[in-house]
Amino acid sequence: MNKRSFLKVLAGTAALSLVLTACGGSTEKNEGAAGTADPAKKEVSFTLGYATGDPATKQAMADAVDAFMKANPGIKIKNISEGGSAAYLDWLKTKDAVGEFPDLVEMRDTQLFADAGKIAELPADLQGLFESIPQVNNKSYVAPIALPVPQGMIYSKKMYADAGITEEPKTYAEFITAMEKLKAKGVSPIVVGGKDIFHWGFWVNKFLIDEVFIKNPDWNAQRTAGKVSFTDEGPMRAMQEFTNLFTKGYVDKGYLSTADNQTASMLVTGKAAGLFSGPWMFDQIKQADPNFDFGWYPVPDRQGGVNVVGLPQPQGWALSSNVVKDAEKTATIKTFIRFFFSKEQYGKYLKAVNGIPATKEKVAYEALPQMKEVIDMMADPQVKKSLHINGFWGENQIPPQFRNWFYKMAQEWLTKGDFGPEYMKKADAEWDNEVKAMKK
Repeated sequence: MNKRSFLKVLAGTAALSLVLTACGGSTEKNEGAAGTADPAKKEVSFTLGYATGDPATKQAMADAVDAFMKANPGIKIKNISEGGSAAYLDWLKTKDAVGEFPDLVEMRDTQLFADAGKIAELPADLQGLFESIPQVNNKSYVAPIALPVPQGMIYSKKMYADAGITEEPKTYAEFITAMEKLKAKGVSPIVVGGKDIFHWGFWVNKFLIDEVFIKNPDWNAQRTAGKVSFTDEGPMRAMQEFTNLFTKGYVDKGYLSTADNQTASMLVTGKAAGLFSGPWMFDQIKQADPNFDFGWYPVPDRQGGVNVVGLPQPQGWALSSNVVKDAEKTATIKTFIRFFFSKEQYGKYLKAVNGIPATKEKVAYEALPQMKEVIDMMADPQVKKSLHINGFWGENQIPPQFRNWFYKMAQEWLTKGDFGPEYMKKADAEWDNEVKAMKK
């Protein structure tokens, strides 16, 4: 994608102790250990932006920023991150359109912004801090904040037991049987935070991974080439299974008005028996009710296989192409990055979000038993790993507006109750139209 086409798009729209890894306090000239700056320097400032949809991650990021500025009184970080229900990509587009693209940004759509010339290659002296960095256009652009973590069912052990569910489901049929038992008890089996657009990706992609991406990792590229269709058997089955969760009464009826940050409360107060989300929710649940007894399991596919998000992605901290023109600001941002990944600070961040580190040096942090189950599952060689539809890059990069468009269309067919091939034909047409727009 060329710069002009991209910019046109932007303008148009009991704890377990785990030994994990983090990066060390490498130093540079004029930089102190663990990311401290020379106090004799004049005050330097830079802007920072990151996704704020998840409360635990939002707080952990804010804590890291505050800790850094306390340790470096000569540096001012202008945190321009904002909350709300808007998708993070849309927020970044708006910031770029008004000339406020962050100097240091949590980058998720790396291919798009790299192709548009908005982000710079990660400085070489920072690249060695990480176990690996997936490349885009044969370059390393990001400092991975953490490795991808899977979504799974977080559930109330009491409500499951009361419904006669004595074992975690081993096949998708067993999962549906469990949902039926919960529904028969008069409780909502699943809460969905559908007020936030990103939350739709959890269930939509669970089924797309099972039925499409595990079988064909290059499906996105083939869709762009016109070789596959959303009306094919795999995508159709995936979205039918997704739709069934809602139409058969397994999802709490208030999903369109429920925000992601309300889901933990609904779980601990017994308004729903389960929540399909990531381990970043564990601490939120504990904070909502320290005595709440909950479990976690990956929802299996129809054959009993486990397929989850888990492949490395080119996502993380990225420097804007503008800020690297300023040597002083660039050095200051590098100081922050080293601080963020220093053993003590990175350990605090990982503990807060139940993260899996992306760095080399080891650090110990205490993780909940549920997180130990996640890590054990991710280490199982039988578990297959993939990405969300918008997590791919290169030839498999999806059109920039398609993800949110598709999630909104899913809401439409759920509201109308008329899912069928016509919706998937619309998906093909939207994909093709966006591809054509990018080439102009």
